[in-house]
Amino acid sequence: MTTRASAAASIEYLKTIGIVNNGNNGRGFANPYDIAFQPDGRIFVLNRCDPARASAIRVGVCNLDEDYLYEFGNGYGDGDGQFVWPVAMAFHEDKLYVTDEYNNRVTVFDADGEFVSHWGEAGSEPGQLDGPAGIAIAEDATLYIADQHNNRIQRFTADGELVSHWGEAGSGDGQFDLPWGVGIGPDSSIYVADWRNDRVQKFSPDGDYLSAFGHSGGGDGQLSRPSGVAVDTSGMVYVSDWGNERVQVFDPDGSHAATLKGQATLSSWAKDYFSANPDEWAVREISELEPGQLPEHLQTPYHTSSQIEPYFWGPVSVRLDHESRLYVVETNRHRFQVYGKGLYRKG
Repeated sequence: MTTRASAAASIEYLKTIGIVNNGNNGRGFANPYDIAFQPDGRIFVLNRCDPARASAIRVGVCNLDEDYLYEFGNGYGDGDGQFVWPVAMAFHEDKLYVTDEYNNRVTVFDADGEFVSHWGEAGSEPGQLDGPAGIAIAEDATLYIADQHNNRIQRFTADGELVSHWGEAGSGDGQFDLPWGVGIGPDSSIYVADWRNDRVQKFSPDGDYLSAFGHSGGGDGQLSRPSGVAVDTSGMVYVSDWGNERVQVFDPDGSHAATLKGQATLSSWAKDYFSANPDEWAVREISELEPGQLPEHLQTPYHTSSQIEPYFWGPVSVRLDHESRLYVVETNRHRFQVYGKGLYRKG
């Protein structure tokens, strides 16, 4: 569902892709955390998985037509191509960079899923990492990584050489309290989802503080534990407002433009599953998946989303593909929702 704060933004729901994967491989997702794209239409989905299925940690590859193409990653561990707590990923040309907040490193694959390298070591000195989370890559192959527990952004070359860093713990301008998502604007500005400070901060590529927007709360323009940020070619900013179970859209000046709560439909994978399991479809048909008024004890964003299937539940990441479509990754429903444009400002 789309709640529009003004006529400044219009967002069209397109489709949903996903179904829970109950095994260790094959079509479906298991607690997806992020998404990345290749220009040929391949969609890469990072499956973080829950502890019971840690061996299934992997990257699954599909396309917008819902063809499941292949998967890669060597499951749980610290070996080549393995992860423990993978968080985010981004492409530069044909190289995919994946952060791992437990192993304190970045793992690199090619676009066919072949392991290339990994780099990074634990610590708090410049160039070391403590809980690397969000990642964004500039056109010149500079990597910006949210160094979560060190409360800073670090800037690396594609080979892991430190270029610069900025930030410290706190709530003032340019300070962080568990930075999570990172995005890059059309003017090369760096946007950081400052998770525990409930805001998004904007910096120059060199780390000079420019502005901030958002503050704690559940109203329009307010945030609760923002986890991801993406910026389109016109400067509109999309934020996964994780704690409020929604996505918020902001104008380039930081004013609130629109709120998305989600409007998922069944993916073709889910339809295939129910076609093969008619008893489960019969149960689904009599279930109240879009209830009206919920009881008082379910009047929180988390509980409301858990009860209303089309809504976002655990919207951990927002990304834009090469055609400027918006993707919202839902870790709790093992799927992503896709939205098209009119996403741009008028004029």
